[in-house]
Amino acid sequence: MKLRRLHLGNFRNISSLDITPSPSLTVIIGKNGSGKSSILESIYYLGFGRSFRTKKHESVIQAESNAFSVFSLARRDDGEEVKVGLQRDRTGGFTCSINGEHSTKLSDLVSLVPVQLFTPQSTDLVLGSPSERRRFCDWGLFHVEHDYSLLTSQFQSFLKHRNALLKQRANLASPEYGYWESCFVQKALELHSRRVDYVAALAPFFEQYISEFLPEYEVTISYYKGWEKDASLDESLVKKREYDVKIGHTSSGPHKADIRLKVNGLNAQELLSRGQLRMAVAALQLAQTALFNNQTSRKSVFLLDDVGAELDAEKRERFIDGLLRMDTQVFVTAIESSQLEFIAKYNEKRMFHVEHGSVKEE
Repeated sequence: MKLRRLHLGNFRNISSLDITPSPSLTVIIGKNGSGKSSILESIYYLGFGRSFRTKKHESVIQAESNAFSVFSLARRDDGEEVKVGLQRDRTGGFTCSINGEHSTKLSDLVSLVPVQLFTPQSTDLVLGSPSERRRFCDWGLFHVEHDYSLLTSQFQSFLKHRNALLKQRANLASPEYGYWESCFVQKALELHSRRVDYVAALAPFFEQYISEFLPEYEVTISYYKGWEKDASLDESLVKKREYDVKIGHTSSGPHKADIRLKVNGLNAQELLSRGQLRMAVAALQLAQTALFNNQTSRKSVFLLDDVGAELDAEKRERFIDGLLRMDTQVFVTAIESSQLEFIAKYNEKRMFHVEHGSVKEE
């Protein structure tokens, strides 16, 4: 998917914007607070239905407006053009639009626009909670396997039902409880199997990129399933049943899974500096992009926000080179164009300057 036109309305400090980005590299220059990150945020909304900067949609809407809108004319990887858009209002309501047909089913929109993001907070992928890494894994599976969204929805439903029974201290020997636990285990193992296969497929791509970014270290990636290593899920649930009743929720299962990075046998967050952690995240994201392309023959949209603050010049160039070699559509923001001097070598690029919410092409 490549975005050919991008239109914003009443989005943060941008009253109106209509630009034609490059199918390859789009560079957006502007001072802090100018609105450059807001452009990336709007594209992120098309790929996720939410912001990467706030949980409050109403804070994205301009003060004098009731709603913001993001629309794009895009070209699918098969050459077909499609119009996609999203609108959110102050009451929390939203509407998706695909070729003029309106829907409130967000998955229809986000499945069309695979978006990835690198920001100053991206080290959370390594330093943050396991939920960050599960979301990373689930993004890859969602955009590759069409039934993955249904599987995760079914799993969450059975998990919620089991937790409710635990909180009610239901008769755990009853046929009803046995039925719901059996359903939970079935979906849990299917979800676990998908993730194991995904991380196994990701590993060789990651090893390639991490050897370029951190050649001085031996970095490995592995998947932790979310329950005892030498026990089946059934055995773990039985073993922890009394504890689960006490705490009121399920403590074993793929909802507790994690992706772990080891550096020379130690946890990455214990050994790597902040700058090296950024390199590890860059390698993970390049690996995910490469795997996505390999598995689907589709292209993603990649957003790099304030890249000059996070990566040194050599690593910025290597990161962007890697993405462009895979025909990824890249949007980059920076405070000064001097932070991206190396982009002179790219022929198919477009440059924009943002000042007080006004955008001009250079």
